[in-house]
Amino acid sequence: MVKDRPGALPYALAVATVVVWSSTFIATKVLLSAFTPMEVLFYRFFLAWVFMFALYPRVHRPESAKSELLIALAGVAGGSLYFIAENVALSLSLASNVSLLVSTAPILTAVLAARFVPGERLERRFALGALVAFAGAILVILNGKFVLRLNPAGDILALSSSLSWAVYCVIIRRLKTSQNEFYVTRKIFFYTLVTALPALALSPLRMDFSPLRDPTMVICLAFLTLFASCAAYLSWNRVIRAFGPTKANAFIYFIPLLTLIESAIFIGEPLTPFALAGGLLIFAGVWVGSRAKKQ
Repeated sequence: MVKDRPGALPYALAVATVVVWSSTFIATKVLLSAFTPMEVLFYRFFLAWVFMFALYPRVHRPESAKSELLIALAGVAGGSLYFIAENVALSLSLASNVSLLVSTAPILTAVLAARFVPGERLERRFALGALVAFAGAILVILNGKFVLRLNPAGDILALSSSLSWAVYCVIIRRLKTSQNEFYVTRKIFFYTLVTALPALALSPLRMDFSPLRDPTMVICLAFLTLFASCAAYLSWNRVIRAFGPTKANAFIYFIPLLTLIESAIFIGEPLTPFALAGGLLIFAGVWVGSRAKKQ
């Protein structure tokens, strides 16, 4: 039986979320000029947890061991593991390598969802759209500079980051809970922080907040906290429930294109014909994939 197509709201949330997440690369780059990757991760999610607690200060008993385990795993897969693996990968490998491997997340999501989410199937039309969009993402990320150097450790970590995000999306789709969505998101942030603590042994927090005297730093941290974490995770979880993890993650292909456009506008990075051609392929691929029937 073919289900009703989602209304306009999930599409609007998906577009808004990928626009916000595409801007996080610029905000993070600014913060990394004064803070370590672990400091950015910890401060971002700690402040997000505090803000979500202010919005919903109630505490509930776990509904079940299964639901609590899934929420904890979501915090690992979509939080600590994803960001730690990606940040370390960027320190070991080329940014283009990392971006390309992280862009495999929609494909990995489709494979995992077909195996672990009831009703999700890897349709031929969607697979074709995913390949076209991924080809477009390659053109956008390389942006006319076809230079790739293999670094096994960094590239494996980048692929691990992509896989962890795919796992997060599948977990959110399978999570059945009657708890408030603000409360669930807050718990995901909590488990992100808890599971990131062991990494602080290798990269301790310096507790030096003097860079925040610069208003630009404050704006970037506030953006990552309020929009890229609180608002974006809330909206993305709704998008996953509306479309399913496979079709939801197809919107992620737009992130490299949006990032490149924003970088060209705000920090003067070049925008080549290769990137524009890649953008057209991304639009075509996502459109083809979105026409696949939802069972």
